[in-house]
Amino acid sequence: MQGTKPHVALLASPGMGHLIPVLELAKRFVSHHSFKVTVFVVAADHASIAHSQLLQSPDPDLLDIVLLPFVDLSKLVEPDASLATKIVIMMLESVPFLRSEISKMEFRPTALVVDMFGTDALDIADEFNMLKYVFIASNAFFSAVVLYSPEIDRKEIDEHVKNQKPLHIPGCKPVKFEDTLDVFFMDYDDPSYQGYLGVGVKMSLSDGILVNSWDELEHTTLKALAEAKKVPVYPIGPLVRPIEKPVLGNQILDWLDKQPKESVIYVSFGSGGTLSAQQVAELALGLDLSQQRFVWVVRPPSDNDASGSFFTVGNGSDGDPDYLPDGFSTRTQDRGLVVPMWAPQVEVLSHPSIGGFLTHCGWNSTMESITNGVPMIAWPLYAEQNMNAAILTEDIGASIRAKALESSGGVVGREDIKSMVRTILVDSEGQDIRARVKELKNSAAKALSEGGSSCNSLSQVAEICIQHLKTKAYGA
Repeated sequence: MQGTKPHVALLASPGMGHLIPVLELAKRFVSHHSFKVTVFVVAADHASIAHSQLLQSPDPDLLDIVLLPFVDLSKLVEPDASLATKIVIMMLESVPFLRSEISKMEFRPTALVVDMFGTDALDIADEFNMLKYVFIASNAFFSAVVLYSPEIDRKEIDEHVKNQKPLHIPGCKPVKFEDTLDVFFMDYDDPSYQGYLGVGVKMSLSDGILVNSWDELEHTTLKALAEAKKVPVYPIGPLVRPIEKPVLGNQILDWLDKQPKESVIYVSFGSGGTLSAQQVAELALGLDLSQQRFVWVVRPPSDNDASGSFFTVGNGSDGDPDYLPDGFSTRTQDRGLVVPMWAPQVEVLSHPSIGGFLTHCGWNSTMESITNGVPMIAWPLYAEQNMNAAILTEDIGASIRAKALESSGGVVGREDIKSMVRTILVDSEGQDIRARVKELKNSAAKALSEGGSSCNSLSQVAEICIQHLKTKAYGA
């Protein structure tokens, strides 16, 4: 039996940075198009995510959230395997569970939307005559790099990696060596590299790519992708978790209420980012030297893995961390707030007292900052964050960028941190960036409004789904 409205299935890979934009896309299909939507969630930590407010559906009649069975990685990968490898294995192992769930549905989905880690599941779309889309929860620049990678001559990649030459992407800015993806350092025959190339191929064979960006933000790149006609690209962003109800009794927001407008720098490296012990100390001393107000979400140092906290869902904890420099808390207690592990980021960034954001440049955090008109200090750690930092600083004009010096062991020094914080918050050099981000905030709101570019993009996808449903009904 088919319904009268399309049913869209979305598959979310592990990690808050992947889950949040997928859920926001699901809500958009429900609220703007009254589609039936099922979100299938692959989670690394069932205990914490099962109780998360994120998985509470705002509209149970139209939006169903299904937690797929837990995948135990302990017998499947080495403990020191990369984050990407762990996610890929989890997604691959979850494909049979997804197929089973879809096969049992009375009203099977009209379309399947996966993120870039879920492209192996697109075979299920072919099996059940579903439209198939890939949702890139990042920007169009990153999407273009993945999409074109299978076509780039390996000699050019070797030149890029070994001789540090820029990697040229048709119609887009080149990828500089210092901003490149870790995957390009792998051997050609490495299964992870071949898997990465396979994602690009599957993207090109899909019915379209949905991108968490909007036309004005990346006009040149999106125009180049459209003109290439490899695959339809739909910029539908920014997809940002809204503030659905006030957070009461939160010490961070209560503290911010007492601070002057746009006077506080918010420091957070996302749900997964960690720094070395030396870098944590330098950051603390830099914040101290800046003499500016700050809210700093601190995680325990990790000297081996910048993505060390990726699979954890933080709930905050009490007590001052013991890995901060002696006397730091005492010296900064009147103008700073140190928060262990977790903060309600969307609520913090939307607070009038926040004037800047020191961020790892995860794309969710970037979108949250821009939609609240908050200028950034770009401090990338892993994945495509270096590419994000490059476009934010060089093309979009929404940030300045932290530079780690090799002479200091790859650590960003306290004096540079002091200077960047002051530039973003108070110095005249940061005035253009502050103004630019305010413009982008308005641009984002316009793109999402009725008749805006992103609203129209998603409407195009919705119309294709409606036509596909009609075709299936006539062919049944």
